[in-house]
Amino acid sequence: MVHSSDAMLPLETLRAFDAAARTGSFSAAAEKLNLTHGAVSRQIAKLEDWLGLKVFDRGARGVSLTIEGNRLHLRTTEAFALISSNSDRWVEPRGTAVVRLTSIPSVSGLWLMPRMAALENNPSKLRIVLDIDIRQADLADEGIDLSIRCGRGRIPGRVSVQLFEEHVFPIASPDLAKEIGCGDPARLLKFPLINDSDASAWRAWFGAQDMDYRPRPQDRRFEDYNLVLDAAAHGLGIALARPPMTKHQLTSGRIVTVDDRTVLSPISYWLDRPMGRPRAAAAELARRIALQAGLVAGKIEDFIAAEQ
Repeated sequence: MVHSSDAMLPLETLRAFDAAARTGSFSAAAEKLNLTHGAVSRQIAKLEDWLGLKVFDRGARGVSLTIEGNRLHLRTTEAFALISSNSDRWVEPRGTAVVRLTSIPSVSGLWLMPRMAALENNPSKLRIVLDIDIRQADLADEGIDLSIRCGRGRIPGRVSVQLFEEHVFPIASPDLAKEIGCGDPARLLKFPLINDSDASAWRAWFGAQDMDYRPRPQDRRFEDYNLVLDAAAHGLGIALARPPMTKHQLTSGRIVTVDDRTVLSPISYWLDRPMGRPRAAAAELARRIALQAGLVAGKIEDFIAAEQ
């Protein structure tokens, strides 16, 4: 067998191949793996492109292995058996009620986790497999049902709906807040300001106060918002609260408000899914997420019904 590049194939591709080989059907493989038919078909196409040969003959009643495909299936069967008997790796749950959801660490920890029990158990049982996504993965190719992200708009190749916006305001540790005091917004510039992925939120906040802001050497930047909150709680500077992700931190008193003036952030929160018809469990989870986000029912139903 030859292949088109030296890059390693993802395990998901071989898993899709194994399931299709065992069931003799892309549709049956998709059901077994909690994927769409199109996702399985794309994984097989990726495998055949990588190998430079066909592994399945397609027919009206399903698929059958070619000679080369049968040889490959013998090897993958041995490999999966070896992995299964010699590995302590986590076995991902399967079933029609399992939904793969992906998000960035801050949204996963600060917004999803406090709502996870309600999302899984109300009213019927779902099982959420939560993946951390820091690279905006291709949802269909990765077998992901839904994604929650921060962004400035829709992403091509996905069906998207805006969940909610955030109105940001300055926060700090209780001790630093006493030192900052009340008054003109310019007083904040006497202290280090903490940014996350970029300075757009701070620019928007100061812009609303008719002031210009550009990051300074004394300011800090952390890529993940969890670290932004930790830095603020430990007195390293002033951050911006991003409701509703900061609700628990403010309620506990770990951080406090240092200025009541709020501004609409240029970043908002989006629910995405692959194009095509979502699985029933994914559609149900989308409704539950929308309810938690306060999204009107009509918008989430349009999101579920949209084909592209």
